[in-house]
Amino acid sequence: MSPHYSVPDRVSAGSSNICPTMADYHRVHAESMAHPDAFWLGITKELVEWETPPTIGLEGGYAGIADEQFTWYEDGRLNATISCLDRHLATRADKTAILWEGDEPGDVRRISYSQLHADVCRFSNALENLGVGSGDRVIIYMGMVPEAAIAMLACARIGAIHSVVFGGFSADSLANRVLDSGSRCIITMDEGLRAGKAIPLKATTDEAVAMVEDELAGQSGAGVETVVVLKRTGGQIDWVEGRDIWWSDACEGQLDSHQAHIVSAEHPLFILYTSGSTGTPKGQVHSHGGYITYTAFTHRTVFDLREDDVFACVADVGWITGHSYIVYGPLANGATTFMFESTPLYPDAGRYWDMVERHKFTIFYTAPTAIRALAAQGDEFVAKYDRSSLRVLGTVGEPINPEAWEWYWHTVGEGRCTIVDTWWQTETGGICISPIAPATPVVGGSATLPLPGIQPRLFSAEGEMLEGEAEGLLCIEHPWPGQTRTIWDDHPRYVETYFSTIDGYYFTGDGCRRDENGYYWITGRVDDVINVSGHRMGTAEFEAVLVEHEAIAEAGVVGFPHDIKGQGVHAFLILAAPSKTGTAGDEDGQGDGTSGYSDELGQALNQLCRRRIGAHARIDRFCVIPGLPKTRSGKVMRRILRKVAEGDPGNLGDISTLAEPAVVEAIVNAEVHG
Repeated sequence: MSPHYSVPDRVSAGSSNICPTMADYHRVHAESMAHPDAFWLGITKELVEWETPPTIGLEGGYAGIADEQFTWYEDGRLNATISCLDRHLATRADKTAILWEGDEPGDVRRISYSQLHADVCRFSNALENLGVGSGDRVIIYMGMVPEAAIAMLACARIGAIHSVVFGGFSADSLANRVLDSGSRCIITMDEGLRAGKAIPLKATTDEAVAMVEDELAGQSGAGVETVVVLKRTGGQIDWVEGRDIWWSDACEGQLDSHQAHIVSAEHPLFILYTSGSTGTPKGQVHSHGGYITYTAFTHRTVFDLREDDVFACVADVGWITGHSYIVYGPLANGATTFMFESTPLYPDAGRYWDMVERHKFTIFYTAPTAIRALAAQGDEFVAKYDRSSLRVLGTVGEPINPEAWEWYWHTVGEGRCTIVDTWWQTETGGICISPIAPATPVVGGSATLPLPGIQPRLFSAEGEMLEGEAEGLLCIEHPWPGQTRTIWDDHPRYVETYFSTIDGYYFTGDGCRRDENGYYWITGRVDDVINVSGHRMGTAEFEAVLVEHEAIAEAGVVGFPHDIKGQGVHAFLILAAPSKTGTAGDEDGQGDGTSGYSDELGQALNQLCRRRIGAHARIDRFCVIPGLPKTRSGKVMRRILRKVAEGDPGNLGDISTLAEPAVVEAIVNAEVHG
């Protein structure tokens, strides 16, 4: 194995890494596997501020537990925000906690730890004054502004459970999350800003609340009672008296001090919804004690965090990356964390590197999609800016292809920065497989080795554990503190989704290859989830929306490799009978059902997906077929659709179990649009 950089014998002064060398890594990982309770109790007592320190590590587990229930630190009591705010006031009061840059270059705010503490306390008091209390669910539907982090922390401080909804999601998606969580309060903005465009967040919120009211009509004491609105643009919005209140009005007269509500370690901190293989999003529940422990540990360990670092994670708080590595992890470690409102291509492809020069980022963490998009714009946008402050580069959200990795390494990092290619999920709470900067020798495209406390296992589809060099289903043996505890209000779905595939192990849903050196290479999803630019969307979500259109009788949706987005979306369509729509089949209604596609239909279907799912839900390719490849039991054989979409129709495998094998030839030969 040839590393792309030399591995130092020791890290430089100021590092807080517990694994400064590979010898340390192997020792610590072995200890964490041999004595997990002692390991994680030691980590949490070192990194987290507890009101009542725990004496219990793990209770329960995977094997032999019928419903896969487990807890961490069950006898401990704390509030996660004390670790993120209060304990830093004595030593870091004037240090910048949040460095924010808005949509326009140079629109900058610097919020110190003392100011952030005061702002969170003030909004905590405001929420309590509005009737929000411990255990209540609060939806946060905002753009990337500091107040989004303040809202998250304020909810946590009073024991409420926040659920951040990505600002690109539609009213339908927002309403579904409000209904599932039972939220009575939404925090939003008049409008967001992104690449010079206003995003109508309040208008979308109003539409979603109306949907919720229609769904809950006749039920007393249900529905959204309060909508807190932050003024960002001053754009014109509708207003509902008695329900809507400006953020500034809610905070007026509130004290800038607040006693954090102490909760048990297993008290839910937040719910974050993920797409699944069925159309209903899954509300992943993370706990105060385990989550804050794991995010603080992984943030400090993976990135070789130092006191003077400026940590720039350019994700969105609507996703787990923003939760763990913009808000909770960096703040728990007393770091300066960066929040970014705009996009990497606005006003041009030099935006990231301009910010590196101006803000002196030392650690930069982004998605492979952004790296590929920027690489396609040419090196001159990078070379014109000083990037000498950078020490660690990171990737997140999807596997990075070696070509993009090399560009990141050579062009952005000038061949001198550590690159950490991190694998993890919403469900894991934090990074699980990754190089540790700067100890781990790296190979472009590989997530390398598991972090201490994580033991990956590979299994065949038949459930056989694979040893040595192998490729199979990626599972994890033994719980860890950052893991989700359940799916909100649906624990049986949690058990079925993650623990029914391989008994006694957490199944990640990803495929993985382990090479001859023990390094892990993530090969992508093996379930019905598509990862587009780091946005995970269930194929069933797309299919459910497509069949809403009167022209579509059935749909099969799969992912395919995309040069920029990682995965694109390919929709196989079966058009409705012409007697119903007048659009499908031949004029006599006796055709093969494969004519009738038009660009107008494709545009209408994408508009429907955008409206129902969100702005990020776009179908790249359409293909009209006479029928889906179904088994005799009616199950769609998706591997056939995937192989065709990937341009590999010669490796379809056994099709003898299909009810109509002849349909495969028509699928292979169908015309692709888009």
